[in-house]
Amino acid sequence: MPPSLRLEKITPDNVLAACQLKIRPEQEGLVAPVAQSLAEAYAQPEIAWPRLIVDGEEPVGFIMGFFEVRLNPDNPEDPLRSGIWRLNIAAEQQGRGYGRFAVLAVCEEIRRRGESRATVTWVPGERGPERFYLRLGFRLTGEQSGDEVVGERDLTEA
Repeated sequence: MPPSLRLEKITPDNVLAACQLKIRPEQEGLVAPVAQSLAEAYAQPEIAWPRLIVDGEEPVGFIMGFFEVRLNPDNPEDPLRSGIWRLNIAAEQQGRGYGRFAVLAVCEEIRRRGESRATVTWVPGERGPERFYLRLGFRLTGEQSGDEVVGERDLTEA
């Protein structure tokens, strides 16, 4: 990845650029729009970690991590987890490694915070991101979170 690739905190200076990111039409319904993600982050700032993915000066995507959440809040036995909440890569930027970079950066942030596992959920199906996450080392857990499947990655492995 180029050295100019980075995650930036969402600020008043870049929030509009983040909200203007558009995924491919066939991916709509598989991931929430960035504006919805930012509203959820605003409502839950203690767990949300929203970031703009920037290459040079160009916004190319959005990722939002989460920290120490129960996927099933009604079950006190459900473990606290951290992971990927949302990933939106601009339609014209997909397939260039930006998603991989962002997911690995969130995994590194999780590890930096002392945790050893990253969780992600996704809508199953042919058009969904399952192959992408499995290639990055996530494994299906057999769990469901609503209508989404749960994947987990061990961060102690290289």
